[in-house]
Amino acid sequence: MAWPRLGKIGPLNGVALVNAIAFGRDVEVTPDVRFSEGRRGLLDVYAPRNAAEAPMVVFFYGGGWEAGRRADYRFAAMALARRGIVTVVPDYRLYPDVRFPDFIADGAKAVRWARRNATEFGADPGLIFLVGHSAGAYIAAMLALDKSRLDPASQQALAGMVGLAGPYDFLPLQSDVLKRIFAPAGGDLRSSQPISYARGDAVPMLLVTGLRDGTVKPENSRRLAARVRAMGGRAETRFYKHVDHTMVLGAFSPLLRLVAPSLRDTLAFIGKRSDIVRPRPGSPRYFQPSRLA
Repeated sequence: MAWPRLGKIGPLNGVALVNAIAFGRDVEVTPDVRFSEGRRGLLDVYAPRNAAEAPMVVFFYGGGWEAGRRADYRFAAMALARRGIVTVVPDYRLYPDVRFPDFIADGAKAVRWARRNATEFGADPGLIFLVGHSAGAYIAAMLALDKSRLDPASQQALAGMVGLAGPYDFLPLQSDVLKRIFAPAGGDLRSSQPISYARGDAVPMLLVTGLRDGTVKPENSRRLAARVRAMGGRAETRFYKHVDHTMVLGAFSPLLRLVAPSLRDTLAFIGKRSDIVRPRPGSPRYFQPSRLA
């Protein structure tokens, strides 16, 4: 299994262009906030100005658990923040410095930080969504499904999970690198798979993938959704024709938005869950899921 970096979005050969146009006067960016020890224990916060009780997203980027940096995903964070969602983008430790499950532990620390600091940025600490792409979707799914990963207060704060082109059931491991990354699981590799923790009482999930994904097979999303539903849980799926692994997230950029409706579907899911989890009859909500331009 080859894990491409998002830097190779179609003809762009980098994220410089999509990030160059990712700006907004209505969003305040707070960079380099420490949530954990070490050089990768930092995160950036993208907060809509004048936000009040807004939903909060903790976004985990991909890179095969061995590459990635939060600065490259400004375009995705800005797309969410410009629509009223306080968005947190943490780094996490990568192979070969760490192996499974350390990157999941880093994700848990980021979620705990987000919950504890949500009100400072105008977010509702009880309305946190986990969103991830590729290896980041794996981290989001493990945090959403495996009860041992988050502290009880952070579990209670979760309102939903969105996985974009995520690997959730990818045994047997297909490369030597993956075998090394997940070696700490030992003879129980099933313990490294999100599908092993599917449960009926998990937070609602939206699993999105492209049918031309040659990196993470779309069957990952189909199987996890089917398992969750079979156990009485809520899992929606979206499959996009002619869309590959990177474009599922690349379509968050205005330059590529016509490629796939992944941003629209993500916003609709968060908007629906925000109303269900935190109904506020008669009071205006800052979050505007219909603001898609």
